[in-house]
Amino acid sequence: MRLNDPKPKTGSQHRRRRVGRGIAAGQGASCGFGMRGQKSRSGRPTRPGFEGGQNPLYRRVPKLKHFTLINQKQYTTINVGKLNELKAKSDVTLESLMAEGIITSNDGPLKVLGDGELTVALNVQAAAATQSAIAKVEGAGGSFQSTES
Repeated sequence: MRLNDPKPKTGSQHRRRRVGRGIAAGQGASCGFGMRGQKSRSGRPTRPGFEGGQNPLYRRVPKLKHFTLINQKQYTTINVGKLNELKAKSDVTLESLMAEGIITSNDGPLKVLGDGELTVALNVQAAAATQSAIAKVEGAGGSFQSTES
Protein backbone atom coordinates (compact mmCIF):
# COMPACT_ATOMS: atom_id res chain seq x y z
CA MET A 1 0.00 0.00 0.00
CA ARG A 2 1.20 3.47 -0.85
CA LEU A 3 -0.02 6.90 0.13
CA ASN A 4 -1.33 7.51 -3.38
CA ASP A 5 -3.57 4.41 -3.49
CA PRO A 6 -5.28 3.95 -0.10
CA LYS A 7 -7.74 1.06 0.06
CA PRO A 8 -9.60 -0.42 2.98
CA LYS A 9 -8.31 -3.72 4.30
CA THR A 10 -9.91 -6.71 2.62
CA GLY A 11 -12.86 -8.00 4.62
CA SER A 12 -13.34 -4.77 6.55
CA GLN A 13 -16.08 -3.38 4.28
CA HIS A 14 -19.55 -4.92 4.55
CA ARG A 15 -22.72 -4.16 2.68
CA ARG A 16 -25.63 -2.80 4.71
CA ARG A 17 -28.11 -5.55 5.59
CA ARG A 18 -31.46 -4.98 3.90
CA VAL A 19 -34.06 -6.16 6.39
CA GLY A 20 -37.74 -6.78 5.75
CA ARG A 21 -37.33 -7.78 2.10
CA GLY A 22 -38.80 -11.27 2.22
CA ILE A 23 -38.13 -14.54 4.02
CA ALA A 24 -35.45 -15.64 1.56
CA ALA A 25 -33.37 -12.53 2.30
CA GLY A 26 -32.63 -13.82 5.82
CA GLN A 27 -34.08 -10.93 7.84
CA GLY A 28 -37.58 -10.88 6.38
CA ALA A 29 -40.97 -10.46 8.03
CA SER A 30 -40.08 -9.28 11.55
CA CYS A 31 -36.63 -7.98 10.52
CA GLY A 32 -34.85 -9.70 13.40
CA PHE A 33 -36.89 -7.96 16.09
CA GLY A 34 -38.80 -11.05 17.23
CA MET A 35 -42.54 -11.57 17.29
CA ARG A 36 -44.33 -8.96 19.40
CA GLY A 37 -43.73 -6.53 22.20
CA GLN A 38 -42.42 -3.05 22.75
CA LYS A 39 -38.98 -3.90 21.41
CA SER A 40 -40.38 -4.89 18.03
CA ARG A 41 -42.43 -1.73 17.43
CA SER A 42 -41.39 1.23 15.35
CA GLY A 43 -39.97 4.18 17.23
CA ARG A 44 -39.02 1.58 19.78
CA PRO A 45 -36.33 2.89 22.12
CA THR A 46 -37.79 4.25 25.33
CA ARG A 47 -36.20 7.30 26.87
CA PRO A 48 -33.11 6.84 29.04
CA GLY A 49 -34.06 6.01 32.61
CA PHE A 50 -37.49 4.61 31.70
CA GLU A 51 -38.34 1.58 33.85
CA GLY A 52 -41.60 0.43 32.30
CA GLY A 53 -43.86 2.75 34.27
CA GLN A 54 -42.26 2.04 37.65
CA ASN A 55 -41.13 5.18 39.43
CA PRO A 56 -37.61 5.53 37.99
CA LEU A 57 -34.45 5.72 40.03
CA TYR A 58 -33.81 9.38 39.33
CA ARG A 59 -37.19 10.23 40.86
CA ARG A 60 -36.91 7.79 43.77
CA VAL A 61 -33.49 8.83 45.05
CA PRO A 62 -34.37 12.22 46.59
CA LYS A 63 -37.19 10.56 48.53
CA LEU A 64 -34.84 8.07 50.15
CA LYS A 65 -33.20 9.16 53.38
CA HIS A 66 -29.64 8.87 54.65
CA PHE A 67 -27.69 9.84 51.53
CA THR A 68 -24.49 10.94 53.22
CA LEU A 69 -22.22 13.58 51.78
CA ILE A 70 -19.04 12.20 50.28
CA ASN A 71 -15.81 13.53 51.85
CA GLN A 72 -17.73 15.57 54.41
CA LYS A 73 -15.40 17.43 56.74
CA GLN A 74 -15.85 16.47 60.39
CA TYR A 75 -15.20 19.16 63.00
CA THR A 76 -14.96 19.29 66.77
CA THR A 77 -17.43 22.07 67.56
CA ILE A 78 -17.77 24.40 70.51
CA ASN A 79 -20.00 27.41 71.12
CA VAL A 80 -18.54 30.74 72.24
CA GLY A 81 -20.70 30.64 75.37
CA LYS A 82 -18.58 27.74 76.68
CA LEU A 83 -15.37 29.78 76.32
CA ASN A 84 -16.35 32.08 79.23
CA GLU A 85 -14.86 29.51 81.61
CA LEU A 86 -11.33 30.30 80.36
CA LYS A 87 -8.94 32.95 81.71
CA ALA A 88 -8.71 36.30 79.94
CA LYS A 89 -6.08 36.69 77.19
CA SER A 90 -5.45 32.93 77.06
CA ASP A 91 -4.85 31.05 73.82
CA VAL A 92 -7.73 28.81 72.78
CA THR A 93 -6.78 25.74 70.74
CA LEU A 94 -8.19 22.24 70.50
CA GLU A 95 -5.39 20.94 72.73
CA SER A 96 -5.93 23.61 75.40
CA LEU A 97 -9.68 22.97 75.48
CA MET A 98 -9.09 19.24 75.91
CA ALA A 99 -6.58 19.92 78.67
CA GLU A 100 -9.12 22.14 80.46
CA GLY A 101 -11.79 19.43 80.07
CA ILE A 102 -14.20 21.68 78.15
CA ILE A 103 -13.99 19.34 75.15
CA THR A 104 -13.80 15.63 75.88
CA SER A 105 -13.35 14.09 72.43
CA ASN A 106 -11.30 15.01 69.38
CA ASP A 107 -13.61 14.61 66.37
CA GLY A 108 -11.40 16.58 64.00
CA PRO A 109 -10.26 20.20 63.62
CA LEU A 110 -11.80 22.81 65.93
CA LYS A 111 -14.75 24.88 64.73
CA VAL A 112 -16.17 27.70 66.85
CA LEU A 113 -19.91 28.33 66.66
CA GLY A 114 -21.68 31.53 67.65
CA ASP A 115 -24.24 30.41 70.24
CA GLY A 116 -24.06 32.20 73.58
CA GLU A 117 -22.34 35.37 74.77
CA LEU A 118 -18.63 35.92 75.31
CA THR A 119 -17.37 38.32 77.97
CA VAL A 120 -13.69 37.29 78.13
CA ALA A 121 -11.03 38.46 75.66
CA LEU A 122 -9.43 35.36 74.13
CA ASN A 123 -6.98 34.51 71.35
CA VAL A 124 -8.86 31.81 69.46
CA GLN A 125 -6.96 29.55 67.05
CA ALA A 126 -9.34 27.25 65.18
CA ALA A 127 -9.68 25.63 61.78
CA ALA A 128 -13.04 27.28 61.15
CA ALA A 129 -15.60 29.55 62.76
CA THR A 130 -18.94 31.06 61.90
CA GLN A 131 -19.14 34.78 61.18
CA SER A 132 -21.18 35.38 64.32
CA ALA A 133 -18.57 33.56 66.43
CA ILE A 134 -15.74 35.67 64.99
CA ALA A 135 -17.76 38.84 65.61
CA LYS A 136 -18.39 37.85 69.25
CA VAL A 137 -14.73 36.95 69.89
CA GLU A 138 -13.50 40.23 68.41
CA GLY A 139 -16.32 42.16 70.10
CA ALA A 140 -15.11 40.90 73.49
CA GLY A 141 -11.62 42.25 72.75
CA GLY A 142 -10.08 38.99 71.56
CA SER A 143 -8.74 37.80 68.23
CA PHE A 144 -9.43 34.91 65.86
CA GLN A 145 -6.76 33.15 63.84
CA SER A 146 -7.56 30.44 61.29
CA THR A 147 -5.29 27.39 61.42
CA GLU A 148 -6.78 25.79 58.30
CA SER A 149 -4.33 25.88 55.42
